[in-house]
Amino acid sequence: MAHGAAKRIALQNEQALRNLRLGMFIPTLISAVFRLLFRRSSLPPSKGSLALYVVTYLPALFLSRYLERMGTTRRDPTTGALISPGEDLNQPGVTEWCFDILYVTWACQIGSGAFGEWVWWFYLVIPLYAGYKLWSNFVGPMLGWSRSTSSQAAEGGGEKETVSKRQEKLRKRSERGDPRVRSVRK
Repeated sequence: MAHGAAKRIALQNEQALRNLRLGMFIPTLISAVFRLLFRRSSLPPSKGSLALYVVTYLPALFLSRYLERMGTTRRDPTTGALISPGEDLNQPGVTEWCFDILYVTWACQIGSGAFGEWVWWFYLVIPLYAGYKLWSNFVGPMLGWSRSTSSQAAEGGGEKETVSKRQEKLRKRSERGDPRVRSVRK
């Protein structure tokens, strides 16, 4: 069973890496085509536009190489048998954030080619989200500025604990003193 999961992860990673490699090339191409079709006056691009493109492409290149190293499957060269599926590229957390940064970069590249350089302002979503996560998970709780426990209790107070039918039956039997049910003391 575990080997089947490794094969599934390996196939998913190989597909994700194919898409990642295409994603590093296609947005640049689409941006150039859009610039030719819709914004011919912006050719050749200004120095500021090129600098902005390079400054945002370098982190995208770094993240794509990082994800490739992390998710590349290792196979036996003679038999082709799977040695290691690589890290799961569908896992939440840092891997997910790396893909999010790549997607925002690609969207800004395509948007700047079609609509103009103002689209790069959407790139500010990345540091704003990072600041929000840092504040809500680390800085705020360290300083004691997280949500108060009274507001959390008020939110959680309205929710009723769900109990399965089996648990409800067992509770009723234990209340009646049924010897088949062992009582658990809290």
